[in-house]
Amino acid sequence: MAVEKVNSSSSLAEVVDRILDKGIVIDAWVRVSLVGIELLSIEARVVIASVETYLKYAEAVGLTASAAVPAA
Repeated sequence: MAVEKVNSSSSLAEVVDRILDKGIVIDAWVRVSLVGIELLSIEARVVIASVETYLKYAEAVGLTASAAVPAA
């Protein structure tokens, strides 16, 4: 995957369109401890993408089976 460098400025609509088209994943892990005692632990994975993009990549990883079947 090549990195493209464009000298022209982009509008907010173009940036949002690109993010939804390509997708972005933010993976965070935070742990707060005091004197060796864990007080708070937070794990988060945020995926920002269009439904079409998510399903395209989720299918490659095998995540669409749980997304396609409604909970009983």
